[in-house]
Amino acid sequence: MAEKQPDIRTAEVDDLLKVLATLQDEDAIFALLEDLFTIREIRETSQRLAVARLLSAGKPYTAIEQATGASATTIARVSKCLSYGAGGYAKALEVLGEE
Repeated sequence: MAEKQPDIRTAEVDDLLKVLATLQDEDAIFALLEDLFTIREIRETSQRLAVARLLSAGKPYTAIEQATGASATTIARVSKCLSYGAGGYAKALEVLGEE
């Protein structure tokens, strides 16, 4: 039997969500990301969103690897989240589609 994961939705996470939901200036959000994450983490997170966008467009893994530099493992993980995740990528792609 798989071990149950600890609940990630804590008061601290809720505080972060409140801040992210409130900030509307892209420069302010980027400054927060720079303070919270390493450059590598920002790039990897952004890469996953790019992968989600390409998967949603029906692109094959090989084309996504070439376009983004993401590994097959990362692409598979994003694909799994698109199909069975909490819907976060879908909402993000919806936002990007409205630009």
